Parts: sequence; C-alpha cells; structure tokens
Amino acid sequence: MQLNDVFINNSSSFFPNNPVPNEEMEEYLGLINNTPSRSRAIVLRNNGIKNRYYALKKGGDTTHTNAEMTALAIRKLFDGVSEKLKEVDLLSCGTSSPDQIMPSHAAMVHGWLPEMNSSEVVSPSGVCCAGMHAFKYAFLSTKTGAAKQAVATGSERFSKFLLSENFEDEAQKLSSLMEDPYISFDKEFLRWMLSDGAASFLLSDKPNPAGISLRVDWLEGYSYANQLAPCMYAGAEKMKDGSLKSYLEYSPHELIENSILSIKQDVKLLSKNIVPFGGMGLSAALNKHGVKSSEVDYFLPHMSSEFFRDKIYQQLIANNTAIPYEKWFVNLPRVGNVGAASVYFMVDELFHSGKLQPGNKILLLVPESSRFSYMYGLLTVVGA
Repeated sequence: MQLNDVFINNSSSFFPNNPVPNEEMEEYLGLINNTPSRSRAIVLRNNGIKNRYYALKKGGDTTHTNAEMTALAIRKLFDGVSEKLKEVDLLSCGTSSPDQIMPSHAAMVHGWLPEMNSSEVVSPSGVCCAGMHAFKYAFLSTKTGAAKQAVATGSERFSKFLLSENFEDEAQKLSSLMEDPYISFDKEFLRWMLSDGAASFLLSDKPNPAGISLRVDWLEGYSYANQLAPCMYAGAEKMKDGSLKSYLEYSPHELIENSILSIKQDVKLLSKNIVPFGGMGLSAALNKHGVKSSEVDYFLPHMSSEFFRDKIYQQLIANNTAIPYEKWFVNLPRVGNVGAASVYFMVDELFHSGKLQPGNKILLLVPESSRFSYMYGLLTVVGA
C-alpha cells in the first residue's frame, strides 16, 4: 500500500463569549457556601493564567454546548461556506467533557452540521490527549487513503463542572459536622485552572495550492498507567489504596452530597510525576524518528500551569533534548487551560501568525495527568 503525505491545510479556533479576567471568575462560577475562595489567589499566582473563556453568563447560565462550540470552530475552517462541508470524509472529535454520556460527542457535533454528507465520526475519550488522539485518527485515515479530507477537533466545556452549586451540598455537610466548610483542595484547585473552547484542523492528502501547509511528519503516544496511579479524575472517588470507585457504585444522594461528579486532581502525584515521565516519552519519540531537539524551530508544550515552565525546561536539559525558551510558543496566559483543545489553539495561532517559513519544524508535546499518558508530534511547514 502506498501511503500519502498528510497536511494541515487550515486551522480554526472558537472561544465562547468575552475573556474572563481573574477578578471576575467567581461572578461566573459562584461562591461555595457564600464564601470567597481561600485558594483562588494562590492557584492563579502559580498558574500564570490572566484570561480564560466560559460558555456561561455571569451567574452560571449556559450559552453554548460543547458540541455547538466544536461545530462553530469547524465552520470557521471553511470561512462560513457551508457547501465545502460536503467534502469532509471524516469527523474526529476529542474531548474530556462531552455534553452527555451517549450519544458520542462526534455524533452530536455532526448533528450541528446538517450541511455535511453522511460520513464517519469518531470520538476518542480521555483528557488532554483526547484532542491528539482525534488528530492521530484523522492523520492515519488520511495517510492510508481511507479519507481524502478529514477534520480533527479538540474541545472542552469545563465550566459547568466548576459551578459552586456542584459543591454546595458537600460544603453544607462539612459545616453540619462542625468541620471546615471549605471543600478539599484537590476539588477546588481545578476551578481556577480550566477554560472552555473548541478548535479544529483540516487535514488533506494534498497541500494548499497557495500559501503554507503543515506536513504531519509523525504523531506518537505513550501511557505510563501501568506504573502510576490515577491523578485526575471525574465521576469517581479515589480510595486509600489508589484505586477509583466508580460513580456507578454510589447512590444518587451520595453522588450529590460528596460531589462525586466533580473533576479532581491529586496535586502531589501530579507535581512528582508529570514532568519526568513527559520528558521520558519525548526522548523516546525523538529517538524513534531520528530527530534532534536542535532541529526544532518552534516548541509547543501544552502546560496546565506556568508553574511547570522551568521544570520542563530543566528536564529537557537533563535528558539532552534542550530547547531554548526563544523557540517556545505558548498562549496559556491569554486563553487558559482548555485541555484537549489547548494544542490546537497553539497550532492555530502560530499557523495564522505570519511567522512560519517553509522548512520550519514544529514540535508538539501534550501531557495528560489523568493517569499519565502523553502525545507528541512533529510538523513541517511547506509551501510559499
């Protein structure tokens, strides 16, 4: 079988509503137990995020679903020309925050695009890597000729998980037990970390006839779940032995009273492991493809927090894969941490920046703390 080269011929981003600055976050997410957060200022000081986006109005009312945002991002790929949607053979949509358990996220996105023909849809699950998994499925489908033109997306709508109403029953229970009414840090930490939005790539087996394209040289993934316990999770509770107890094992009352459906993160486990294992995977991917870090022109690491910037930098040096800061391209402070969409936002901004020149190499790094899995990719600029 002859394999095709694969190119990103366009990219797009959709952010709901206006950016939300740090001082307005609780106007959207609400106060837990009518009390301002004690951890918000500390988390924000460390994560370096200045603005983020919520698919919410102040007070918490929804403005967009995840599937709707994703469809709006896809429409932007074609400059609003609906007829071009008929040329898409595959819709590959990654998210960790679908609007429902069933139907699948990609099927719901397809439903928002009635102009499309019937086509294959696929919905990789996961957390931050879900967007890269969607990208890889679209890449491989295009490479083998199963699809001529594919759309890959990453999107999140975390904000509904972060609303104070999701934690009120737990705070009230603690208060009635004469305990500290503040919810645990592993639950509140992520309230000040996450953002909403959607982004997309248009993949083809031929580059743009004019302008630049990004050739997808390779995409690689590594999981270390065989070595490490769960770190970030939702719809479960972590037991003392490190295992997860599923939401299916709780009564409806327990689900609410203990905010089982909230997103939680074991911060100590995160800090200890996320960077070293990410560096290990990056070295493996570069070695596999015979690429030296010195060949990279732009490094796009998805970081949940600026707290990790220097730690990543030092780990790269320790692994003999150093990449100087002047080659880094990160937009976390401006757009927030949007999980599965974050790497798409970086690529999209760089793609349309006017900075890229033919031959430039772009290295992608996406860590996923849920149970420590990672995705990497190398893109090369081709065209005018």
